[in-house]
Amino acid sequence: MASIEITLNGARRTTEAPPTTTLLDWLRTEGLTGAKEGCAEGDCGACTVVIEAGASRRPINACLCVLGQVHGRAIRTIEGLGRDHPAVRAMAEGGATQCGFCTPGIVMAAWAWTRTGGDPHAALAGNLCRCTGYRPILEAMAAMRDDGGSAPGYAAAPSRFGSFHLPATLEEAVVLRAARPGAMLLAGGTDLGLRFSEDREHPEETVCLLHVREMQGVKTGAAGQRIGAAAPYAEWLEACREDARFTPLVPYLERLGSRQIRSLGTVGGNLGTASPIGDALPVLLALDAVVECTSPRGTRRVPVEEFLLGYRRNALAADELIVAVELPAPPPGALLAAEKLSRRHDQDISAVSLVACIEFAGGTTSRARLALGGMAARAMRAHEAEVVLVGRALDDAAAREAGEALRFAPMDDHRGTAAYRMEAARGLLRRLALRHARPDLPATIHA
Repeated sequence: MASIEITLNGARRTTEAPPTTTLLDWLRTEGLTGAKEGCAEGDCGACTVVIEAGASRRPINACLCVLGQVHGRAIRTIEGLGRDHPAVRAMAEGGATQCGFCTPGIVMAAWAWTRTGGDPHAALAGNLCRCTGYRPILEAMAAMRDDGGSAPGYAAAPSRFGSFHLPATLEEAVVLRAARPGAMLLAGGTDLGLRFSEDREHPEETVCLLHVREMQGVKTGAAGQRIGAAAPYAEWLEACREDARFTPLVPYLERLGSRQIRSLGTVGGNLGTASPIGDALPVLLALDAVVECTSPRGTRRVPVEEFLLGYRRNALAADELIVAVELPAPPPGALLAAEKLSRRHDQDISAVSLVACIEFAGGTTSRARLALGGMAARAMRAHEAEVVLVGRALDDAAAREAGEALRFAPMDDHRGTAAYRMEAARGLLRRLALRHARPDLPATIHA
């Protein structure tokens, strides 16, 4: 069996540890105890480390990532910065640390942020501090500067580690999938990773798709976007920032987990797990996206609305893989809006989400696509409400009537009662009319 190879803090390391060992467990076993286990589910950020690839730095949750996923990658931990690093000193000298449990993860998130820039609050959305509060941490970040360092990219070739397979090409992946229909398909692991971190599960067979070339990247063209099934959310978010047709999705996608989650999680994974509250799914439904699936029998294209079958069920055959998602651009002049309600604004699971693409002709709605998450066993279109809007001006009266036409039996759980979810969905429909009348409104309206 091949050894897993990692460039750790600038030095090449090999290990014979099981490939489904979490990166966090392995680091701590190796004596690198700066990364801590707090929640073991990607919420607290105490385990944050950074993947380095050339000039890029991506923070990830080491508790959700397994060793097989980082084979050949460069990882930096707090020990790799050292106590005299400017980011570490800024935190210490600025009074931005107290008990210290969360501090290494916060430093790593801040260090990655010095390379990417942007809102420092957003950079810390995946890191929980219970002691100091965020004011001194943000002040310390304001004093930080990019240290200019870089690390080599992926140095080791994909391989096989016992029952953990890491194919490099789609051809290899298809052969593995057909031969092992019961194997776990693993991409970013931000959902399935809980089976490793919390349940300590070690599947008999795992096929990890992160290195499959044909599943990489987000390509933008005249028709829209082609999103590789293994491309992380972070790449999709950047593609939307750079294309005015998709920029209305940016505030919504910025709330899809944290930066750590977006560095690993994938659209292909969201489709594969088919969660009723998967944040990517209403976007795909509202824009009439198509899933490209491949097997030894050939390639087929399935509309997302037909691909999602029920609670965590999809139309993927036992020998198929999701290769990419084709996401059409909204027509010129259409209203594209994405809304999310959750108990916390940042890094929280949706109680209700709504994504809409509404086209107009002569001042009235000519076509409406409304997709809701958190309202049923799967993300779904609101067909009856769409019918109400067509042929009418998109005003508050039409939105209210569309809300009354909703035909859902919402979930009832600790995130919200069924009654709350229904009322919230109706309120989000009214927001559409408000956004149409007031395009100057901020992208995020706090409930």
